[in-house]
Amino acid sequence: MKNSHTIFSDFPYFAHGGDYNPDQWMHRYPEVLEEDLRLMNLANCNTFSLGIFSWMDYEPREDEFHFDWMRKILDNLHGQGSQVVLATPSGSKPAWLSKAYPEVCRVNEQGLRAHHHRRHNHCMTSPVYREKVAILNQKLAKEFGDHPAVKMWHLSNEYGGECHCDLCHRAFQDWLKNRYETLDELNHAWWSYFWSHRIGDWSEIDPRDESVDGMRLDWRRFVSHQTLDFMKAEIAALRAGTATQPVTTNMMGFYQGLDYWRFAEVVDVISDDAYPQWKNTAQDLNTAALLGCVHDMHRSMKQGKPWMLIESCPDAPQWQGTARLKRPGVYRNEMLQAVAHGADAIMYFQWRKGRGGSEKFHGAVVDHEGSENTRVFKQVSELGSTLQKLAPIVGTSTKSEVAVIMDWDSRWALECSQGPLIIKGENQYLTPILKSHRGFWENGVSTDVLESLGDFSGYRMVIAPQLYLLKPGVAERLRRFVEDGGTLVLTYLSGVVGESNLCLREGFPGGGLRKLCGVWAEEIDYLYEGETQEIDFLPGNTLELKGRWQTGRTCERVHAEGAEILATFTHDFYAGSPALTCNAVGKGSVYYLAASMDTAFWKAFSQSLISNAKLSRILETELPEGVHIRERGDENKTYIFIQNFNNHSVEIDLGNLTGRCMETGLSVQGRLKLKGWHSRVLCKKRHSLPEE
Repeated sequence: MKNSHTIFSDFPYFAHGGDYNPDQWMHRYPEVLEEDLRLMNLANCNTFSLGIFSWMDYEPREDEFHFDWMRKILDNLHGQGSQVVLATPSGSKPAWLSKAYPEVCRVNEQGLRAHHHRRHNHCMTSPVYREKVAILNQKLAKEFGDHPAVKMWHLSNEYGGECHCDLCHRAFQDWLKNRYETLDELNHAWWSYFWSHRIGDWSEIDPRDESVDGMRLDWRRFVSHQTLDFMKAEIAALRAGTATQPVTTNMMGFYQGLDYWRFAEVVDVISDDAYPQWKNTAQDLNTAALLGCVHDMHRSMKQGKPWMLIESCPDAPQWQGTARLKRPGVYRNEMLQAVAHGADAIMYFQWRKGRGGSEKFHGAVVDHEGSENTRVFKQVSELGSTLQKLAPIVGTSTKSEVAVIMDWDSRWALECSQGPLIIKGENQYLTPILKSHRGFWENGVSTDVLESLGDFSGYRMVIAPQLYLLKPGVAERLRRFVEDGGTLVLTYLSGVVGESNLCLREGFPGGGLRKLCGVWAEEIDYLYEGETQEIDFLPGNTLELKGRWQTGRTCERVHAEGAEILATFTHDFYAGSPALTCNAVGKGSVYYLAASMDTAFWKAFSQSLISNAKLSRILETELPEGVHIRERGDENKTYIFIQNFNNHSVEIDLGNLTGRCMETGLSVQGRLKLKGWHSRVLCKKRHSLPEE
């Protein structure tokens, strides 16, 4: 909680700004760059990402480099007090490179090499591409590593995608040799005896075979590994050029293609892109809850240290299909939600709308009209002013008692297995994670999002929905957590497969979880669309939950093996069998939920868990639906964010909470009225100190 970490060590303010592309204007419209400097001050913006797609301007022809133009931009920004996150431009290569070295272009699953088009289309394995990127990165570091404006390096842009060229397939085979050492071990791990798919030589391995789910899982791991290795090579080139600033890269929420936990181990600062689609309907509550979960994960990746919202949109992204404008208040609420969940940077794509290209209608701070008179520009300027008032929050963090587990390996294994995902939508790996996180989000309990290899010791409760793939040592660590007094919640489809996607033996949940849960999940039932099942809580159950609740389409037929039965299924041939159980282990408890449930159930379930475990709530009173409360703090003060994600006004009972509004300076207590899409940020001293 100590206020000792800021993203930029010598900048104790919120970073506010965005992607700046002067190279789009400098050749024909140099006067625009002068105007940008004026507008940046008016917009209360202070931080800009530069050079993300500037390779052609740095190196218009092979081995011909030009850096003077960027130095002038950096000088001008530094002169007016702005700071820069300077990018490596590997995300979009110039045409001359594709033409001279075709191997740098990706090959698709059909074996066709892509022509030069779009962006993010380079082969991560290509030695030529790596060499050209390293040369440019090292030169950039030597040119600008000591420039006073450059405070951080932005590695490429939205890493992602895969390549099926011979180079990548051979690299995959080498990666597998290192992982399994022998073909016997690989064939067992992949269970390739099925359909006579046993591998007789490493060269026979082709990751495009969809029938070997162990190989499909390993291919996803390899793609993530190879991308991470490429990023490490980019960092090495910057360091070789003597750049010492911290590095970051822009993640993309829960992007399926990369295991971001591994990337978080390498970068110095976590950054994310977020482009929610607000619809001005009740669905916006789902969007806000999803954003909260994503933000909590990025804060948790560095054990609570502040992170950067490095891309967002103050208006409407053109690529969302329906480019609907953000209604008044929506943009501000969206940005303050990121701050509430630990962001110390609010940045946009993009600063100024371009005149051409596929994103010329993408939302920006400065419109094609080019002045400070637009609604969006005024909103950005107003938020910048607000962020200045919130500056004491910079560097603070959140202490959570609850953690939700989200594992890319488990997600990939479930998606690669032909069976458990037959119900579209409901059984997607993220669905129960989002529902369980939302239960605590709606009850005003701060929650972290960890991987299963994370450190559980600082938490009182761990929620692990669909822990489908069980990594070595995780069951033992969960047992120690429970024995020491922790509360663990597991659900259906837990402990099903091991690291290579082989089903665990001796019954589910396997790998040691069966004894920990005190249940055996004998069968899993997928209901047809329109079919229903219900669970009924037993009288006097320890969670004091009551009534009947309708399930989703996934139900397990479970046997209690020592666990207390809290609720049972109500009909079909497994009527009366356990639906929710609790098993006492050491000083703690393990709950097992055998059915997919809706958000209303998770809210009630979470509320009972909170009460039963005596967890801390930010506000002890009931929150109106659609209202979110979050806190950050340090040793001396707590900063409380109260946000209304409804279109209508709400009144909130603050109970004993008293604080000072950081924007108005006025004391707030008793009952607080919030208009639709409005927020308040309150400051209060810790209980151990006298109130102001």
